[in-house]
Amino acid sequence: MDIGTAIRSYILFLRTEKGVSDNTLSAYRNDLKQFLSFLEEKKLRKIDEVNNEILLAFVSYLRRKFKQRSLMRKISSLKGFLKFLQREGLIKGGLYETLESPTLPKSLPKVMTVEEVELLLSQPDTSTFLGIRDKALLELLYSSGLRISEASNLRLDDIDLEGEFVRCRGKGRKERIVPLGSIAKKWLKEYITGARFALAKGDTRWVFLGKGGKKLSRVSMWKIVKKYAKQAGIKKEISPHTLRHSFATHLLEGGADLRSIQEMLGHSSITTTEIYTHVSPKHLREIFKENHPRA
Repeated sequence: MDIGTAIRSYILFLRTEKGVSDNTLSAYRNDLKQFLSFLEEKKLRKIDEVNNEILLAFVSYLRRKFKQRSLMRKISSLKGFLKFLQREGLIKGGLYETLESPTLPKSLPKVMTVEEVELLLSQPDTSTFLGIRDKALLELLYSSGLRISEASNLRLDDIDLEGEFVRCRGKGRKERIVPLGSIAKKWLKEYITGARFALAKGDTRWVFLGKGGKKLSRVSMWKIVKKYAKQAGIKKEISPHTLRHSFATHLLEGGADLRSIQEMLGHSSITTTEIYTHVSPKHLREIFKENHPRA
């Protein structure tokens, strides 16, 4: 099989069998196109021509061109592709083990204080349609800890104002139900029943809309958060994911258990959620004082 066909088969497998999101598929496709270009330069076109020497040469090429984080992702994409080819019997076993992924030192997520969150959420001018939309968006991100892509892809039938919950689709298109706080519910209701009609152009299923009536993109949402953070005079670097981190940390500090936080965030492993114990020393001190006999 030629390499281009093998890559297309792998992308199809990820989409149909694994339910990988469009954004992730695009990243995999771009990474593997680089691998394909590298092989074509060496006049290699067949899968069975790929060997350990070629893989090591490609990784050496990547190391010269990309920083650590990008390098990690590209090697991960290639390893996934090679594992797929091995399962399909197209290459010999264990070829992907040649690739050693570099590791990054674990960095703690950036978190806002409750006061900073309140300051940020108070910025939109709710006397305007766009201000009401932005207020509803910010309140939802902090109330439910949604990823920015999940918020962008929310449909009207995903929000149950009476039941006070939101249905969202996370990584791998896995669905989960997230509670909706009373303040977020109030502003979502005001937006959906009023301001959204002024933005909508024809029949559209998306919750958050831009000026042209189309779905508000992840990039636009990112710009909205950055705009209000700057307007609020918050010095630290703020992004939509900062609100997600703050949501989890403030829940932990309020006494929520890690399993519940894991479920609300949509983490597949509790290990991922455990990082919030490192950014919440206040919560750990309280647990220590309550439970240790010598505290």
